[in-house]
Amino acid sequence: MLRAALLFLAMAWLGAAASAQPGEGTLRVGSKRFTESYILAELLAQTAAPHTASPPVVRQGLGNTAIVYEALRSGAIDLYAEYTGTIALEILKGSPAETREAMNAALAPMGLGVAIPLGFNDGYALAVRAADAERLGLRTLSDLARHPELKLGLSNEFLGRADGWKGLAAHYGFTQAPTGLDHGLAYEAVAAKQIDAIDIYTTDAKIEHLGLRVLEDDRKYFPRYDAVVLYRLDLPTRLPRAWAALKTLEGRIDEHAMIAMNARAELQSVPFDTIARDFLAGAGQGAKTQEPRRGFSAKLFGPDLWQLARQHLVLVAVSVGVAILIGVPLAILVFPHVRLRALVLGFASLLQTVPSLALLAVLISMLGAIGALPALIALTLYSLLPIMRNTVTGLAEVPNGLRLAGTALGMTPPQSLRLVLLPLALPTLLAGVRTATAIAIGTATIAAFIGAGGFGERIVTGLALNDRELLLAGALPAAALALLSEGIFELVEMLMRRRRRAPPPSLPP
Repeated sequence: MLRAALLFLAMAWLGAAASAQPGEGTLRVGSKRFTESYILAELLAQTAAPHTASPPVVRQGLGNTAIVYEALRSGAIDLYAEYTGTIALEILKGSPAETREAMNAALAPMGLGVAIPLGFNDGYALAVRAADAERLGLRTLSDLARHPELKLGLSNEFLGRADGWKGLAAHYGFTQAPTGLDHGLAYEAVAAKQIDAIDIYTTDAKIEHLGLRVLEDDRKYFPRYDAVVLYRLDLPTRLPRAWAALKTLEGRIDEHAMIAMNARAELQSVPFDTIARDFLAGAGQGAKTQEPRRGFSAKLFGPDLWQLARQHLVLVAVSVGVAILIGVPLAILVFPHVRLRALVLGFASLLQTVPSLALLAVLISMLGAIGALPALIALTLYSLLPIMRNTVTGLAEVPNGLRLAGTALGMTPPQSLRLVLLPLALPTLLAGVRTATAIAIGTATIAAFIGAGGFGERIVTGLALNDRELLLAGALPAAALALLSEGIFELVEMLMRRRRRAPPPSLPP
C-alpha cells in the first residue's frame, strides 16, 4: 500500500508539474500584478496568437519585478511588458539615463533584450486628494516634504525598489515613515482618508475618477518609464512569425489609450482579454464590446470555478501527501535520537519562517520554472513541520508499559513500531496532517503569484483591481474547501474513536 501510494503521489506531482510547462513551440507571456500589466500581457498574446502553432500561454499576476524577471531569466516565460526606468534602475542597477542600446548591451550576456517600445510613458508619481492639495498648497513633491504630518501609504514594491522610496526620501528630505500596502488597495485607503498620499502610476485610471492631484516631480528624481517588451533573445529565432507580429505593436499605444483601457478594467470590470481584443480590433478607436457588469454570483460561480477548484485540490493533496511520505518516516527515524530530532525539527521550524513569496522566488531561480512544480515544493516544505512534530509527539505519548509489553511478547523493534507504537500515535499524527492540510489550503492561494492556478487567481486579480467581490469569489471557495477538509477529518476521527471503543469479537465456544 505504501509503495502504491508513493507511486501515485509521485506520478501526480510530476504530472501536475509537466502540465504547467508548455512545449517549446509555445509563446509564454508573463505579467506583473497590476491592471496595466494584465492588459499588456493579453495584448501581446493576442497579437501573436494568429502566428503560432498553439495558443500562447499567459502567466498573469506573477508578482513584483523580482519574480517576473526571474521567471524570464530562467526561461519559464519568453517575454513581458516592462518599463525602461525599471530595467535601468531595478534590474541593471544602473543610471536612469541609459539608452535602449546600452540596456541591450548589458542584458545580452543574460540572454535578454529590450525591444518594441509600445508608445507611452507610465511613470511613478505621488498623489494626494485634490481638496488637501488646495488647502495646504501642495503642488510639488517639495511641498509635500514640508508637511511631515501627512501620512504616506506606499506600495510594498515601491518601498523596496532602487528607484523607490529610499532614494526619493533622500532626494527630497522626506521625514515621514510610510505605511506599506498593496497598490490596488491604496486608492481606497486614500479616498477613505486613512492615508494622505500614495504612489501611483501615471496611467492609472482612478487618479481622475477619485479626484486626486498628481504632485510635480520638481527636482526630477524619477526617470522615464517608457513601456517596452523585455524578452529572451532566442524568441525571434524560435518564433519568427510571432515576433514579426509583435513588432507591429511598436508605438501603437499612447497614454490616453492606456488610461482608457485601465479604466475599462478597474471602473467597468471588463475582462482583460476583452479589453485587448477590442483595442486590436479598432486600433484603440471604438469597437468596444459592451458587456453587462458581472454581479457577485456571476464571479463566484463563473466558468473557471471548477478548474480553479481542481487546481487547488491537486496542489493541496499532492503537497500534503508527499509531506506525509517524507515527514512520517523521517520523524520515526530521528525519534530515538534526541539531539538529531531537535536539529531536524528546528530546521522544519525554520522553513516555516521563510516568507512564501521569497521561497517561491528562490525556487523559481533554482528550478528554472514557474507554475505547479515550485508551488508544490513550497507547500510540501510548509507541511512538514506539523506532520513531523505530531508524529514525534504521538510516539512520545505512548505509555512506557505498552512499549515494554511489546518487547515482552517477543516483538522485534519494527514489529513493535508497526503493531503498537504507530497505532497508538495515529490520532496525534492525524491531527498533524489535519493542521498541515489547513495550512496548505490557505497557503496554496499564494501559488497564483507564479502561475500555478487555484483560487488565488481570483484573489490576486481582485487585489490588482481592488474588486472586493472578486476577492470574495476567491476567498469563499478556499474557506469552503477548508471547512470540507475539517469535516472529513472530524468524520475520520469519529470513526477511529468508535473503533477503539468497540468490544473485541467474542470467541466461539
